[in-house]
Amino acid sequence: MKERNPWHTPLTIIIAVVGVIAIVALVTVAVLQNKPLTPKYKYGIVLDAGSSHTAMYIYQWPAEKDNNTGRVEQTNSCKVKGPGISSYASDPKMAAQSLQVCMKEAEQYVPSERHQETPLYLGATAGMRLLNIENSAASDQVFQAVSESLQKSPFSFQGARILSGQEEGAFGWVTVNYLDDRLKQGLETTGALDLGGASTQISFISDTFDSLESPTNAVTFRLYGNDYNLYTHSFLCYGKDQVLRMSIAHQTKSGPGSISDPCFHNGYNEIKNYTVVYDSPCVSARKPTSGPATFTHSGRGNFDQCQELVKNVFDFTQCKYSQCSFNGVFQPTLQGPFVAFSAYFFVMDFLNLTDTSVPLEKVKEALAGFCATPWDTIKTRYPSVKLKYLSEYCFSGTYILTLLTEGYNFTSETFSNIKFIKKIKGSDAGWTLGYMLNLTNMIPAEAPDTPLLPHAGYVSVITFIALVLFLLFILSLRPLWPRCSQKPQIV
Repeated sequence: MKERNPWHTPLTIIIAVVGVIAIVALVTVAVLQNKPLTPKYKYGIVLDAGSSHTAMYIYQWPAEKDNNTGRVEQTNSCKVKGPGISSYASDPKMAAQSLQVCMKEAEQYVPSERHQETPLYLGATAGMRLLNIENSAASDQVFQAVSESLQKSPFSFQGARILSGQEEGAFGWVTVNYLDDRLKQGLETTGALDLGGASTQISFISDTFDSLESPTNAVTFRLYGNDYNLYTHSFLCYGKDQVLRMSIAHQTKSGPGSISDPCFHNGYNEIKNYTVVYDSPCVSARKPTSGPATFTHSGRGNFDQCQELVKNVFDFTQCKYSQCSFNGVFQPTLQGPFVAFSAYFFVMDFLNLTDTSVPLEKVKEALAGFCATPWDTIKTRYPSVKLKYLSEYCFSGTYILTLLTEGYNFTSETFSNIKFIKKIKGSDAGWTLGYMLNLTNMIPAEAPDTPLLPHAGYVSVITFIALVLFLLFILSLRPLWPRCSQKPQIV
C-alpha cells in the first residue's frame, strides 16, 4: 500500500506554489523597477572664438540627471575654417558666415527633437579682448553680426560675450578637474596651463596662496561640498603669436632693413611688412617712427640665443609681493601636478617632446638640435606642414620652455609634474566645458545624495528578505507538523 504524505495535500501544495510565485513576483518587480532605462540625453554647444581660429564643441549628458550626478561628455567638435572672428573686424558679416558649416554639422549631431532646448553659447577670448581694446566699435559690430546669425539657428542661443582672462583660466581648471573626476571625489586637484595665440593662463591650488595678498588672482568655488581657493592669472599678449610679434619688435625697434633671428632656422629668408608685424595692441606702440616699409627676416637657428631673446619679453625686475612670476604679478609656490594643453600640447607634440619624464636638460638639447637644423632640411622632413607654422616651431618651443621655467618657475625637479595633453577621457581640455557647466549649473555646490545600495545590491537584499519571509511563512504552519511526524497510514 502507498503512504499518504501530508505535504502532498492540495492545501500544502497550493501554499508552496503561492509562496514561490510571490517570491518570483517580488524579485521581478524589484529588478524591473530599478532596471536602467535606455539613456536619453540633453545637449549643449559652446563656440570657442579664439584669437587664431574658432572651434565648436558639442556636449551631452543623461537627461534624467540634470544638476545632479550626470557626467557631461564631449560628443563632437568642429574647427571653423579661417581665422578667428576678431580678424573680420573690417567685414563682420564674414565672421558670422564662417560659422555656418560647423553650425550645420551641429544640427546633424544633436537630435532634431532636442534642438530648441539645446543651449548655444559663444565665448570669445584674447583675440576679441585685443580688438575691444583697439577698436571697441568694431568689436561690437562683430558680436552683433555673429549673434544675429546664431539667433537664426534652431538652437537656444544664450548670447555671445568676451570672457575675462580670469574666467578663461578658472573654467579651464574646472574642465580638467571635472573630466578627471577629481572634484566629485574630493581628490588632489590638477593645475591648468593654457596657451593660446594671444594669451596664456595658469591656474592651481596652493597651500601658500593667501588671497588677501593678491585678491585679483583669487577665485573661490564650492563644488560637490568642497571649498576651493583657486589662484589664476591670465597674461594678455603672452600667447605664442603675440610673443613672436614682441620678439620681432625687439629686433626691429631701430627700423633696420634686415634681421638675423636666432629663433628661425638657418636658411630661412622672408620679406616681411612692418605694418603687418606691428598690427596689434601688444606691439603697435613700439613701431619705429622711421625706416623702410619692409625688412628681410633671416634665420640663424641658435636655441641659446633664441632663449635670451625671448627673455626680453618678460620683466623680472619688479615684484611688490612675497614672490612673483613675471611683470610684477604675484604667484604662490607651485604645488601638485599640472596639465598643459592647447598650444602647449600641439607644439610639444610636433617636436616629440611631450614626455616630461625626460630630464629638462635633455629636452633643451633636443630642441636645440631641431633649431640648428637647416631650413631646407626641415622643409624636406615635413612636406605636409604649412611653411608658416613649420617656420615658427623653433621659436614656439623655445618660448614654451622659457615661459614654464623662467616665467612660472618650474625647475628641473618640478618639470616632470607637467603633463602635456590634448584630451581627457575623450573630451578636449580647455575652458569651454567648464564654462558650460557653470552656466547650466551642472556642478552642484553640495555633494549630491547617493543611494545606500547600488542596483545589484538592492536586488540582492530584496531577494534575501523575500526568502526570509517565505521561511517564516513555512514556520508559521508549524501546528500542522505533528501530523507529519505521525506514522504514515496504510490505505
